[in-house]
Amino acid sequence: MESLVLDLNKRYTYADYLTWTDDKMRELFNGFIRFMSPAPKLKHQKINGILFVNLFKIIENSKCKCEVFSAPFDVRLPENGEKADEQIYNVVQPDICVICDQSKLDENGCIGAPDLIVEIISKSSERRDAIEKKALYEKVGVKEYWIVYPNDEIIHVYILLNEKYEYHNVYGVDDKIPVHTLNGYEINMCDIFKKMQ
Repeated sequence: MESLVLDLNKRYTYADYLTWTDDKMRELFNGFIRFMSPAPKLKHQKINGILFVNLFKIIENSKCKCEVFSAPFDVRLPENGEKADEQIYNVVQPDICVICDQSKLDENGCIGAPDLIVEIISKSSERRDAIEKKALYEKVGVKEYWIVYPNDEIIHVYILLNEKYEYHNVYGVDDKIPVHTLNGYEINMCDIFKKMQ
């Protein structure tokens, strides 16, 4: 498939994003294109799968109305409640997200802040995930943000309090990590990382 030629200095909206029919993976930050890295490494994919399954099981067992999704899955993040595609300038594809407000889901994915977002760091995404996305997720009201560091086998957790992220904790391979969004149900970290060995 032929690649589109897009102006990286131009500001685009979600309406523009929907017209891009090539196979490139992109996100929009304040309307500016950010290319996503190529297919993730094996360890990244294994961690993604294990976390997704654990979150899915928690949701099933708790009988809550939340749903869990894995990339590719468009999450549109309006900053002031905009609904029209032409007015939305932030579109991300988190590795995993949990959405408890069903009214935010539509045929194109999610519009509005998920309750929990998980990003799994790679060399090419570290700055974006730890700085740019963290600032965006805080600004739009994502209640809980996990940053997974596969090589260090740790997860940093941020909780939104008074519209600001509070660094909640860092969890290692011997810890249990509470999922605040899901009433404090826990995921055993050794289930994630010890299966890598």
